[in-house]
Amino acid sequence: MSGWLRIVGLGPGSEALVTPEVTAVLEEATDVVGYIPYVARVAERPGLTLHASDNRVEIDRSRHALELAADGHRVVVVSSGDPGVFAMASAVFEAVEAGPRAWRDLDIQVLPGITAMLAAAARAGAPLGHDFCCINLSDNLKPWPLIERRLRLAAQADFAMAFYNPRSKSRPEGFEKTLQILREECEPERLILFARAVSRPDEALRIAQLAEATPEMADMQTVVLVGSSRTRVIERDGTPIVYTPRFTPE
Repeated sequence: MSGWLRIVGLGPGSEALVTPEVTAVLEEATDVVGYIPYVARVAERPGLTLHASDNRVEIDRSRHALELAADGHRVVVVSSGDPGVFAMASAVFEAVEAGPRAWRDLDIQVLPGITAMLAAAARAGAPLGHDFCCINLSDNLKPWPLIERRLRLAAQADFAMAFYNPRSKSRPEGFEKTLQILREECEPERLILFARAVSRPDEALRIAQLAEATPEMADMQTVVLVGSSRTRVIERDGTPIVYTPRFTPE
């Protein structure tokens, strides 16, 4: 087969955070497949066909990309951030596993990108400098009781935490529940970073303590970073530095 499939991450928003590897493969592609706003980030050019689709058709999108690659096309499936973090890489491999045996022999590679939690952490300092976990708060693909269990266990284990998809317009109560769980498990002074639209022109960072955090501080363009009990703030002129020490006493 002469076609290939690359599953790539476009980073959190700024073109400066798209890796050279991803830029190079986009220049070779004949087809780009992905969610509408992510495909819109790819410049049109002769010889390139853009296939944009809605956010809730990931498996159909994956099958389409695999069919194109099997027909000899050079296909790039785009995600924001990193394709392996709550994004298209898993969906493509789910389609491969369930699809024709020939799809398993396709030339498929995953090219990493800079995911939002890493971009946000870098802006703030190093809040993820020690052990941390990452939880998607959307209950579209998993039930809320499972999310709650993971939240409680992560808080009890004193992980720093990164939350994706914290508060949608259709289900705003999820993040309110999240804050309540954190208040039950953590001290009121626990640091929370609300990082919205990181690396884009409308970027906004806000550092708060758990006691003063409200659901309205987050939306679906926000990644929320919750420190561990040892996360600290270095006050200075301008934006403070938030970091979690690497050394943890017994």
